[in-house]
Amino acid sequence: MMRAIIGLAAAVAGIVSIAMPVHAQQYPVRPVRFVVPFAPGGSTDTLARTLGHKLADVFGQQVVVDNRPGGHGNIGMEIVARAAPDGHTIVLAYIANLAIAPSLFGKLPFDPVKDYAPVTQIATSPNVLTAHPSVHATGLKELIALVKAKPGAVSFASTGVASIGHLTGELLNSLGGMQMTHVPYKGGGQAIIGLLGGHVQVMFSGFTAAMPHIKSGKIRALAVTGAKRSPALPEVATIAEQGFPGVEATAWYGVLAPAKTPNSVIGRFHAETVKALKLPDVSERLTSLGFEIVGSTPQEFAAYIQTETRKWEKVVRISGAKPD
Repeated sequence: MMRAIIGLAAAVAGIVSIAMPVHAQQYPVRPVRFVVPFAPGGSTDTLARTLGHKLADVFGQQVVVDNRPGGHGNIGMEIVARAAPDGHTIVLAYIANLAIAPSLFGKLPFDPVKDYAPVTQIATSPNVLTAHPSVHATGLKELIALVKAKPGAVSFASTGVASIGHLTGELLNSLGGMQMTHVPYKGGGQAIIGLLGGHVQVMFSGFTAAMPHIKSGKIRALAVTGAKRSPALPEVATIAEQGFPGVEATAWYGVLAPAKTPNSVIGRFHAETVKALKLPDVSERLTSLGFEIVGSTPQEFAAYIQTETRKWEKVVRISGAKPD
């Protein structure tokens, strides 16, 4: 009888152990999938790989960056929205995925608010208005005068329709009373090549892609789109400083897990991510690429997403942008 009771107790204990949620164990218990909704080589990918390397050391598990480009980032975002809420599938999202997509698309395959649990906003990065050397302008006022003198003759590149670069360009068109012609490319790499080759005259570039070419003199920086000057380009004035306080377009990046991921798992991932962002080699590398490190709480990030969604809804409406 006693043997039967002991055997039953052991069996029950085994069942409870198997059914025990991951947050009650030592998270993570297997490799973590870090989804990036864009192709390799861009800002989002750079952030994911930089953080993933550090997190793998702490977790004692691989952190595998999984690039899932396509559909304006919606494919990768949907993968994470449908993943098991156990902290082993995470997304490193971009502003367009969360704040711009709701206004741009009539229907999304995911709900930017209900389908995710925000972990932390990692960093922000203003864009930089860059020009080909053939453009006779060293600042925004000179560029506007040039565009007004030849309406439609000056074109600006972007990484795609309704990208932050496209929307910022259209907002500047509206506020400046001018008409630059938009030329969308399929990604930042192609857009920069178009600018370097003189096929387009200007571009609102991400710092990661633009900095090497600015330093080499192949393109010229005219303005930055943030609220303040960038430490990476302290000599370049903001758009606000040059007479347009209504134009502020800062890209941002953040980590999210599927909705219903246990708070204990969110807390662990948040704590280790913030620690990684404070490491000297990480902060120095990201700062050199034009990023400004944030490391917000989950609650702060959730509130920020809602604020940014309202802001960009207005910009999308002004631009008249439609998905390509």
